[in-house]
Amino acid sequence: MAVTRFSGRTAPPLKGMTPNVAAWVMAEAYSHEVSSCGFWPGNGGYGRAAFYVYAYPEPEGYGDTRLKTAEAFYDKNVGQFILLYDAVREASDPDALLLGFLQETYDAAADLAKWDRKALERGA
Repeated sequence: MAVTRFSGRTAPPLKGMTPNVAAWVMAEAYSHEVSSCGFWPGNGGYGRAAFYVYAYPEPEGYGDTRLKTAEAFYDKNVGQFILLYDAVREASDPDALLLGFLQETYDAAADLAKWDRKALERGA
């Protein structure tokens, strides 16, 4: 399960290979700047049930972003922000915890990459 937001600007070609995914699929998926979030059930991916967020290309300083979500962290090994499922499951307000994490990591990606947020986003 994943959701991706696009800036509308093209991205540099992706380098390297992704196991079990054709190169043309990856080239198309990352042809434009993205901020993507999703959930890993624990198999493959991160190896534990977790929510993740990443940006491609990753803007300078993205991994150093200080999050308000104390339970979340940037994992340099996977190049993504991680919020373990157990932290969400055990939270007094799981919806607020998860939505806060997803919003602040998107905000960081969009702001650091200087996306035209006014043109991309609409009010709630």
